Amino acid sequence: MPFLILLLFSALAVSAVAGYFSITGLTTIFPAVFAGIVAMGVVLEIAKLVTASWLYRNWSKAAFLLKTYFTVAVVVLSLITSMGIYGYLSKAHIEQTITQGGDNVLQIETLERQISNEQRRISDAEKVISQLDAAVQILQDYDRIRGPDGAIAVREGQAEERNSLNETIESATQRIETIQSELAPYRAEALQLEADIGPIKYIAALIYDNPEESIDSAVRIVILLLVVVFDPLAILLVIAANQSWMERKGKRISFTSLDETAVVENPMEPTIDVDGDGTPDITESEMAQFNRLDRKVRNKLEWLIDKGKNDEDK
Repeated sequence: MPFLILLLFSALAVSAVAGYFSITGLTTIFPAVFAGIVAMGVVLEIAKLVTASWLYRNWSKAAFLLKTYFTVAVVVLSLITSMGIYGYLSKAHIEQTITQGGDNVLQIETLERQISNEQRRISDAEKVISQLDAAVQILQDYDRIRGPDGAIAVREGQAEERNSLNETIESATQRIETIQSELAPYRAEALQLEADIGPIKYIAALIYDNPEESIDSAVRIVILLLVVVFDPLAILLVIAANQSWMERKGKRISFTSLDETAVVENPMEPTIDVDGDGTPDITESEMAQFNRLDRKVRNKLEWLIDKGKNDEDK
């Protein structure tokens, strides 16, 4: 009994989760009629399990067309459920990629672009300073240091421009430090995202040569594996629960014959009134079993009688 309860609970739990995933996935496909899709999905999920149970219980006596249609209906509903599950899991993966990856990557790219712009300003300013230094160095090389056109006068004339360039470099450097402090949390989130998708990257590495570019394909394979198992397992668990329940409620009577064979009573089998009191006493299979036992016992007794007579004759 505990195992039967566990089997029933597992069947209902898997069916409920599969139904939830399926209905949620179908609502993403048809969002304009959310309430209608939910009602339809719930009814069809319950009907699918009930139909599978009825088919198992009445397969031998159901009409061919009826059980054919019911079988096709269960298979089609299972495919619809699988499609909904696929949509649900795919939506979850896409949302995770967008919310945790898309915005994060966009912010990182924006801030890194700003850092590149500031670094370009620093590079340009340093280039101009290098050009000013080169002009002064040329004058020094030609020993033109003093005088109105000498290196000292030229350098003094460059003082204002040099100060402006140095201020540009300093402000750009401070701006880079500020942007890097803003960038740090986004990079931390990117590392966390990298850790989150680490398992699927290892799965992709088992299948593809370039796992970094094949994460989406690996996710699709994992989703397909879940879809293949999910709803068929729910249906088969329901059928297994029906079988265990029917075996538990049915009477099981065994008889051991001389050749160690056993017969199990079928509750649906016709019975025979042996003593004529109007009460069924034994089933047809049990009567046949007793007749076989009786024949075997008579054969063995006849052999013993014949053996005894032969001994007396001697």
